[in-house]
Amino acid sequence: MSLTENDWQAILLTLKLAALVTLILLILATPLAWWLARTACWLKRPIGAVVSLPLVLPPSVLGFYLLLAMGPQGIVGQLLAEFGIGPLPFTFAGLVFASVFYSLPFMVQPIQNAFEAIGDGPLEAAATLRASPLDRFFTIAIPLAFPGFITASILTFAHTIGEFGVVLMIGGNLPGVTRVASVQIYDHVEAMEYADAHRLAAVMLVFSFLVLLGLHLGRSEKPRR
Repeated sequence: MSLTENDWQAILLTLKLAALVTLILLILATPLAWWLARTACWLKRPIGAVVSLPLVLPPSVLGFYLLLAMGPQGIVGQLLAEFGIGPLPFTFAGLVFASVFYSLPFMVQPIQNAFEAIGDGPLEAAATLRASPLDRFFTIAIPLAFPGFITASILTFAHTIGEFGVVLMIGGNLPGVTRVASVQIYDHVEAMEYADAHRLAAVMLVFSFLVLLGLHLGRSEKPRR
């Protein structure tokens, strides 16, 4: 027996969401990770703690506050209304917005660790050759930290695929609009369609395993001493 049409629709929507969130976070998280890795400002620790909040907060708590913020009376909702944009809850755009916040630490932390591992030596050497800060960032820091970007992208993509609490709170359950794979599995279970739930869950399990296996295989083995 194969997956239903609704299952495939949910899978494609999930992949679209994960790809878009990963791309957005690559753009947003890179300068933030660089700043966290290089700054000595006292705000580093508070901002780092805010970035890490989704790792410990229950998804329902984060989803609830995002729902309030994006609603018609919320800060984000009122700001969007000024530009003639409707409320984000229960839309695909709302899912993207919420997922960016929820997956932020999975993108920022690996890139930050990669930047910190570079050290000052290569950047100082480039500075002695009169390379500008922008040149040092793009020609030295980015290439040396590239494995961290790969790890961050894979983790963000996989984490977004597995979201449930936040996407259900923000997006609800609209077929073809906000019903992602995790919500589709929940629907099958709620309707006691355990065979359908098992098939879709198995597909997601195998996919997640292959993504993480690729991540581990892609890491270079460090020589043992």
